[in-house]
Amino acid sequence: MRTLLKPMTVTTAIGTLLGLTATAVFAHPGHIDQAQHGMFATGFLHPLTGLDHLLAMLAVGLWSALTHQSLRRAMLAPVVFLLMLFAGAMLGIMGVQLPLVEPMIMASLLILGLLVATRKPINEMLGFVIVGVFALFHGLAHGMEMPASNAAISFVAGFMLATFGLHVAGLLGGIQLKRHSAWFSRVLGGVISAYGVFLLAGA
Repeated sequence: MRTLLKPMTVTTAIGTLLGLTATAVFAHPGHIDQAQHGMFATGFLHPLTGLDHLLAMLAVGLWSALTHQSLRRAMLAPVVFLLMLFAGAMLGIMGVQLPLVEPMIMASLLILGLLVATRKPINEMLGFVIVGVFALFHGLAHGMEMPASNAAISFVAGFMLATFGLHVAGLLGGIQLKRHSAWFSRVLGGVISAYGVFLLAGA
């Protein structure tokens, strides 16, 4: 793993993160009705074109990489997020509704951003609970927008794959920042947290 990551510089990591956010806009604009074969692509693009989702998913990978010494342990929080994201999406598709979905998504940016900024390890089970609860609400936000159908399953598969990619980007960026630039990860976490505060204030 070290051999693969060594050529990557801080500049590359920063460029990757900025590239992912370059065209992002606020999430949940509604989904274009299209044939089932296009729903996978729509689902894949959904987390990438919603800044709240994108930053939260990056933050999970960043925080986990910054606070764990081994890649194996760092991958656990993203796996928990993916599982609970899927569970939330299925609940949303089945018509289950919970209050405060949008405020919880906004709060996830505030809390996850603070975790990245402080780079402070917390109890692992507590970390899983925090990540899992926020993932559930992110998944509900996705699933509540989709009727139960085969097309919805394609949509879910698309945004699950995109989420996995964002977690990997966060993990790789976190590994590099931990080695080369302690201050930038704190600034990035502060920006994510501040965006959460901005959204909450607007709500």
